[in-house]
Amino acid sequence: MKAIVQEEYGSSEVLRVGEVDRPKVGDGEVLIRVHAAGVDPGVWHLMAGLPYFLRLMGYGLRAPKTRVPGNDFSGRVETVGKEVTQFQPGDDVFGLCKGCFAEYACAREDKIAPKPSNLTFEQAAAVPTSALTALQALRDKGEVAAGQRVLIIGASGGVGTFAVQLAKVFGAEVTGVCSTPKLDLVRSIGADHVVDYTREDIAQTGERYDVILDTAGNRSLANLRGALTPRGTLVIVGGEEGGKWLAGTDRQLRAAVLSPFVSQRLRSFVAAARLEDLEFLKGLLESGKLTPVIDRTYSLSEAPEAIRYLMGGHARGKLVLTV
Repeated sequence: MKAIVQEEYGSSEVLRVGEVDRPKVGDGEVLIRVHAAGVDPGVWHLMAGLPYFLRLMGYGLRAPKTRVPGNDFSGRVETVGKEVTQFQPGDDVFGLCKGCFAEYACAREDKIAPKPSNLTFEQAAAVPTSALTALQALRDKGEVAAGQRVLIIGASGGVGTFAVQLAKVFGAEVTGVCSTPKLDLVRSIGADHVVDYTREDIAQTGERYDVILDTAGNRSLANLRGALTPRGTLVIVGGEEGGKWLAGTDRQLRAAVLSPFVSQRLRSFVAAARLEDLEFLKGLLESGKLTPVIDRTYSLSEAPEAIRYLMGGHARGKLVLTV
């Protein structure tokens, strides 16, 4: 089968289209004929092997253990393992697995859900990692409640576009932060207010927020705390700034150390692939309360170009590969 393959860490130039064996389905797995795959910053991190601590976490010290990248997918069930009870061949599904930048991929039964009936395969592939991250950041870490004022930094990105919509679902008053060309997009997905970060500093506007979700990763803790209410909550997701060893995670570590000593709650986390959350998102998608925002679609062979575009900071919402 055709797949995107990498044999070493590096830039997008290490990716190539190759022929690999179709994966063998395990007892608790399903084999998926992949129709579309989502592109997110996590793909870049694992492609580049950065920050270095990722390599120490079992992804491969000198070269990636998983030759085929990709985490988010949508497609059709081809075959099922003998222990699988919830799916059968022909079912349309979406979810998470390793190696989905390929014609076929294997996924665990508890990491996939039926594809929302009103979404295309491309739209469904844009959902899993980014929407799960936004959901768990706002609901579980931010504990967003109706009537609260919520600030989404990076509101036009993959996580941000879902976060704006989810915060509205939870009844919050939402302010989105983005650059000038993306203001209209953020308004169109439900933000009550927008801030152009090229013209305004959130800590200097005089506005204070109950919850801040920072997906951009380039503001200091002091700057972020300056825009929080005295007992507000800051949730930090990811980070693209900093050195090769820790990248933006050093800011998250500082937040964890500081949080016990201040009245504000400073939190960070890594999203978990929970089936119940994927099913919750499916319900919101089918009801029309949540809609994926897709900037561009690429063919499988254009994966390197898609990753370069994403990491250039140009994307409005999600990028998707069609397979």
